Amino acid sequence: MNLTSERPAVTELRLSSFKSHRGASFALGPLTLLAGASGSGKSSVLEALAALGRLAGGETLGEVFDGAGGRAGSVRGGAAACVPQGAQPDAQGRRGFRLGCTVTGPVGPVRLDVAVQTEPELRIVGERLTGGGETLLTTALRDPGRRTVQAAWHTAGLVPVTRAPLPDDLLATALLPLRVAGRTEGQRLVLAAVEQLVPALRGVFPVEPRPEAMRAPVDAADGMLRGNCENLSAVLARTEGECRTRHAALVRAMREVCSPPVDGLTVLRPRPSGTDRGADPRSVIAAVDRGPLGLVPVDRLGDGELRFLAHALVLLTGPGVLEVDTSAELLPAAQVLTVLSDGFDLGMDRRQTRELLSLAGMAAERGHIRLLGVVHDASVAAGLGGVSVIDFARPRRSGQTAEAEADGEGEVEVEVAEEESETGELEAGEGAGARVAARSAPTMR
Repeated sequence: MNLTSERPAVTELRLSSFKSHRGASFALGPLTLLAGASGSGKSSVLEALAALGRLAGGETLGEVFDGAGGRAGSVRGGAAACVPQGAQPDAQGRRGFRLGCTVTGPVGPVRLDVAVQTEPELRIVGERLTGGGETLLTTALRDPGRRTVQAAWHTAGLVPVTRAPLPDDLLATALLPLRVAGRTEGQRLVLAAVEQLVPALRGVFPVEPRPEAMRAPVDAADGMLRGNCENLSAVLARTEGECRTRHAALVRAMREVCSPPVDGLTVLRPRPSGTDRGADPRSVIAAVDRGPLGLVPVDRLGDGELRFLAHALVLLTGPGVLEVDTSAELLPAAQVLTVLSDGFDLGMDRRQTRELLSLAGMAAERGHIRLLGVVHDASVAAGLGGVSVIDFARPRRSGQTAEAEADGEGEVEVEVAEEESETGELEAGEGAGARVAARSAPTMR
């Protein structure tokens, strides 16, 4: 084990069988943009990573994919929409999907792969964790009549593998710290791998600013920024009072892309209107200081300006300001947040988007923030160092003619694992014997 000071970060996402993706793998750098036509699968990449993040945080499958307790699921259409279109059920009537990721850190690359069954019941039917040259955890559905899977994890002691039943609606990897004592070298490797992978996934923060919700006054005490940024005014009140350096950087960014003058950002106590006798004395609304023109509340800003302000605030802050379920075992300085933005350039002009990418680059250099965003125009990153663009255009495979592609040459047999063998093969929820055209991987620029 090479335990260095490297911060754990998600460096690869695998969609073996998820929505429109089959056998797809995406390398994720500090700044990664997804570009391509509408409906090409860009949003699905963000949804998959967001789902893995919530599973690592201890939420159930139902909560993550279908929503519960007032919180929406991570995937549009719920768990059923994750099954690739056209996938046929197997002889037992099972269908499902598979996804996974790699987190790089002190232990080296740690891989997690998960197979989820959606029909006839939603459950995790297979999970595999590997790292340090070892298979550290496998799970398999042994008895469909029970709501458990049989888990086996690396021990490397008098007993090489420890086995126990675990719930089939929770990520087994996230449960291991409660089960592994850490007495043997093998157990310590398992714990080190889990403590690398789980915090990195829990640090995934999907942001989707809603300008219509950001214009209303909010409680000043509501100072942890949510993904829709509706409480932006309260968070700006925090940054203005607690972190002058970052607040000044935010002002400079606004000055670069907004019509002058921009002298600062502050918050106002809204005045009650003639019909509103009791405005909440704790509420605040953010405002742009226009110098001689006075203070302009954010409810008068355009959608593009509000989306820029929200994204800039996310990129310039961190775990103590964003409402993200980070690990209590790691100091904030050792944590990496992966910001997911579907529609990173939505409603903004080219200058605003490039300024945000510059802010993201500075955050990435400090090692605390990584960005995975969807853009409509890939050329917006032209000339900016450190930005990787994954183009979702479908290139023709080398050596394949247009006629062969039209005839379906190059189709692949979808691998369907049986119920877990002793080697710990993942179960797949896909239909047995189904044949689908191999989807070309997106190209990296």
